[in-house]
Amino acid sequence: MTAGHAPDSGSSDGGSPDHGSPSGEGRADATSRRPRRRIRTTDPAELAVRILDTGDADEPTNRVIQQVSELDDDLAIVESFSHIVAVRTDEGLVCFDTSGAATGADAVAALRRWSTDPVHTVVYTHGHVDHVGGSGALAADADERGHRRPAVVAHEALPDRFARYRATNDWNVRINQRQFGGISPDAGLGIGGLGSFLPDDTLEPTMTVADEHRLEVGGLEIALRHDRGETDDHLWAWLPERRILCVGDFVTWVFPNCGNPQKVQRYPAEWAAALRAMAALDAEWLIGAHGLPVRGRERVRRVLDDLASALEHLVTTTVTLMNEGASLDEVVHSVTLPDEVTTRPWMRPIYDEPEFVVRNIWRLYGGWWDLDPAHLKPAPAARLAAEIARLAGGADVLAERARELAESGDFRLACHLVEFAANAEPESRVIHGTRAEIYQARRDREASLMSKGIYAWAANTSRAVVE
Repeated sequence: MTAGHAPDSGSSDGGSPDHGSPSGEGRADATSRRPRRRIRTTDPAELAVRILDTGDADEPTNRVIQQVSELDDDLAIVESFSHIVAVRTDEGLVCFDTSGAATGADAVAALRRWSTDPVHTVVYTHGHVDHVGGSGALAADADERGHRRPAVVAHEALPDRFARYRATNDWNVRINQRQFGGISPDAGLGIGGLGSFLPDDTLEPTMTVADEHRLEVGGLEIALRHDRGETDDHLWAWLPERRILCVGDFVTWVFPNCGNPQKVQRYPAEWAAALRAMAALDAEWLIGAHGLPVRGRERVRRVLDDLASALEHLVTTTVTLMNEGASLDEVVHSVTLPDEVTTRPWMRPIYDEPEFVVRNIWRLYGGWWDLDPAHLKPAPAARLAAEIARLAGGADVLAERARELAESGDFRLACHLVEFAANAEPESRVIHGTRAEIYQARRDREASLMSKGIYAWAANTSRAVVE
């Protein structure tokens, strides 16, 4: 998930915390009242089997613990942000992704507890910085051991992504400060490098591939395939002799990161098609770059089908309404998924949300205009707010009504009114105090990290005015 599970900026457009932190150590979500959940099961594959077979997740499913687990002969995973998946071959290790800059050194150290073989090849599943930012740590490890630095394989669109990150460095830094700023730094979701969003020591690809490519390393056959999903440069790998799928951010044990409000375009229909193609391979292992590895053909098919079906439903329903002439407002407030889907432990919207995916579908097929004529060439927000405040009898009236609405639980409307109030009187410490309270309360009731991060940022900007 990266910065762009980060994202584009990197979901890192990254991974997904579990109720505030990937280790599950955060406080319980205010709406669900779930208690804190501790890690008790060391083996991530064993935990996945239990959760998939029972439907109950009593432990965190996205774990940033810097521990290595051997999943099978010559197959290991380092649970980090993002994970490193490693396969041992006769010529050395093949690693899928490298973790991020903040976690890379610890992730490499964990990998070395499993094997000290040279890392022959690294495959970047995509260019989000939580997947490539740890490559500098791998290079440093190779230098220290006297090994050749690894070959790096990526999709041909990845260099353009790196160029965009460098051109929009400050923008991406701010995005990720908002996106991940609502949770404790102790969660281990540091995104980007200390000086640059894309760390300066990130390894560049030594080979780029197009739509399909067959790679062979030390007797291991790796079929690489490109599909657009969370990014336009995403690769997934099929190891036919081992029946292993290494799929990066196509599967992350949260609802697909396909609507991120602060990142560039995602591709939900193509994402679903890629999941269907994976399911047709009848894999024994499904290993994503976040979350738990899935073992067993029936379990693998179930996870892939659930994710694909949800995305297909959102795309089909949204496009149908667009064809019928519905506005974005009508679409956003009518297209949903059943609770029985979003409460499954591998489908919970605790990072991205179906509502955001709907907006991204609209942007993909319909552009940025929402069919409201006033929004085509709107008045400046401050002028509109001042006029609304004048009609209401003052900005303080709007703020007080916003407080009443928030206390009744209508945060959607409350936030509109308190924004009018703050834009009408941007220096008012009293109004900003109300705004901070409302957004903090809304943040505490949200489930997804993206919503939490933006609402925490809004609360903090008003606290800065007050203080």
